[in-house]
Amino acid sequence: MPNSDDRRRDPRAGPIAKESPGRRTNVGIGTFAGMADTATPTRVPLVEYLVLDDGDPHLVANECTNCGARFFDRRNACAACFQTDFRQVRIATEGELRTFTIVAFAAPGVEVPFVSGVIDCDGTSVRGNLRNVEPDADHVHTGMKVRLTTYSLGTDDHGTEAIGFAFEPA
Repeated sequence: MPNSDDRRRDPRAGPIAKESPGRRTNVGIGTFAGMADTATPTRVPLVEYLVLDDGDPHLVANECTNCGARFFDRRNACAACFQTDFRQVRIATEGELRTFTIVAFAAPGVEVPFVSGVIDCDGTSVRGNLRNVEPDADHVHTGMKVRLTTYSLGTDDHGTEAIGFAFEPA
């Protein structure tokens, strides 16, 4: 593991906490103890609710056990009924585009135009982008059938590949 002086020279190592005399404390990202540089390449999802290692890729939501409301983020209580018990449920991988917008302006480095929309996946609304379709009104319309797809966002120096999700025409 690099010492804090090495971390200061390597901007990929992340921030370093302020040092106390006789004590060094590292924070942020870096090499973990026991992690070899020859680790097997892995795939990691961009979001916690994208499941890659359980058969076909799919999304999972936290469903309130009282009222059935579904949330993709962690909750302390249900926003609909205020109960605190949830179970994880698998979300359908096919759905229908309910609404969309064609994005023409984005942050530097983001390719435009692209389609962003809300997909009804068997009763669960999922926000996501559309891929593998021309981003214009001749090719995209509300009511179109779509399915979940995954794609690589890139691979780091250790072979770890980040995976994102989107939807494409079914």
